[in-house]
Amino acid sequence: MYAIVEIKGQQFKAEEGKFLYVHHLGDEVKEGDAISFDKVLLIDADGDVKVGAPAVEGAKVNCEVLLPLVKGEKVIVFKKKRRKGYRRKNGHRQQFSKILVKSIEK
Repeated sequence: MYAIVEIKGQQFKAEEGKFLYVHHLGDEVKEGDAISFDKVLLIDADGDVKVGAPAVEGAKVNCEVLLPLVKGEKVIVFKKKRRKGYRRKNGHRQQFSKILVKSIEK
């Protein structure tokens, strides 16, 4: 059984017992907190598929926050124009939250 759920504008495939790395949920979320997401777009229960328009009514994905802040890989952005003396170096490191999917309610 799995569900497609929208979390902070991004769609994820959630299965019970699996980990998800989602965009940082904010500073108010602590480690061990239980959170639920009710914007479930699709549920597949062993071939029985329910598709929402836009969300499935009464469906919910319950999760537990394992790590509220996880930093991703550093990405280097380097811009250069040849023979002009123009060079810019910039870095970015995305912040994520690690959550565990506890249960999927239909």
